[in-house]
Amino acid sequence: MITLYHCEGARSFRPLWMLEEMGLPYELKMLPFPPRVLAKDYLGINPLGTIPFLIDGETRMSESSGICHYLGIRHGPTPLMVGPEDPAYGAFLNWMYFSDATLTFPQTLVLRYAQLEPEERRNPQVAGDYAKWFLGRLRVVEAALANAETLCGGRFTAADIVIGYALRLANAIGLAKDFGPNVAAYWARLQQREGYGRAVAAERKAGVEQNVPPRVRA
Repeated sequence: MITLYHCEGARSFRPLWMLEEMGLPYELKMLPFPPRVLAKDYLGINPLGTIPFLIDGETRMSESSGICHYLGIRHGPTPLMVGPEDPAYGAFLNWMYFSDATLTFPQTLVLRYAQLEPEERRNPQVAGDYAKWFLGRLRVVEAALANAETLCGGRFTAADIVIGYALRLANAIGLAKDFGPNVAAYWARLQQREGYGRAVAAERKAGVEQNVPPRVRA
């Protein structure tokens, strides 16, 4: 059985969404955020204390986009993956890496310095600068969607899951109001997917059942 450690709204939503799209059985372990502070026993499982953490037999993984790639290959075949024989393979891999390294990284600094730090340590300039960084990088997504409903391969793939999570996080931290028209329409389409809806429902259900309250954002 696949086990996924998850915090509400965190990057672990990427593999959760992937699991739901693939229809794979899994166990979802909810943790309070940040787990390295509020769930210290978790450090015995993942010494970094970061989320996500996936256990699949002897496999241990902590990178959200990498987990999605692993699930698609290890538990496929699935149309969510784009193979090396496909002309869109390079674009697919680029989106998979771009999703976290380029899009989510600046968002984490916006979240930290606008909401998570104690009031006296918050820094509106840092938050504002990195919000602009994120929105600047998002122009690549806006351009890619000018004449397409998905990012690559002519269909919904894991690339849309990993980029879609960055849009979910942007929405949570107040940046969705600055989406371009193509990205805004794309984000609306993603939220209509049954797999996305199941992932959101699974997150909420597990939080209630495991008595882990939702994150409070300022």
